[in-house]
Amino acid sequence: MGRLDGKVIVVTAAAQGIGRAAAIAFAKEGAEVIATDINESNLRELEGNAGIQIRLLDVTNKGQIEELAKEVKKIDVLCNIAGFVHHGTILDCDEKDWDFTMNVNVRSMYLMIKAFLPKMLEQKSGNIINMSSVASSIKGVVNRCVYSTSKAAVIGLTKSVAADFIAHGIRCNCVCPGTVDTPSLRERIQASPNPEQAMKGFLARQKTGRFATAEEVAHLFVYLASDESAYVTGNPCIIDGGWSM
Repeated sequence: MGRLDGKVIVVTAAAQGIGRAAAIAFAKEGAEVIATDINESNLRELEGNAGIQIRLLDVTNKGQIEELAKEVKKIDVLCNIAGFVHHGTILDCDEKDWDFTMNVNVRSMYLMIKAFLPKMLEQKSGNIINMSSVASSIKGVVNRCVYSTSKAAVIGLTKSVAADFIAHGIRCNCVCPGTVDTPSLRERIQASPNPEQAMKGFLARQKTGRFATAEEVAHLFVYLASDESAYVTGNPCIIDGGWSM
């Protein structure tokens, strides 16, 4: 018996990093996973995993989201992981950077929840897990202005949905990681003027002396997706190796 037997879970940003680790972990626990992403080549690497079916999806495209919602007849868990990390202070953030970040990190979750929540209300049960961050309303982080603003908004969105629909059998939580060793992090480090120094800088702020792995964060997603967390809702769930202490 798996911890998620019989559950249908929709996951965004499943092609790599935390989304990929969560999709695989969900399937290993018996869930039927609909793994979505805009990156087709990386997404196809999941096809060989039992319990996972893939769908191309641009989470900023309302039409694509609504089409997927029509196709999915039953949903137990909606897992919103898609996001973008902008580097810089408010002075480094152009309007296009602000708009793009808010569109990917916040509006996408609004669109996904609005499309799938009615199905959950019909079922009188449902579970939404959003990806936030410790870099948000939890902790001020250097050079993460618009990113932190967007992730603080995700916490607010999560609490609002949880409060509005708790009496209808709907739960909503968000996961707030610290620094996680993902392809996205590695790409940002390599894109810096001095990658070696950038790596040292990232590691220096880790109180455990290391990054989290995507698999460690996926364990938290599994818990929140399972009935083990049935009494947990409206919470920003921190997994950051003590960074926010």
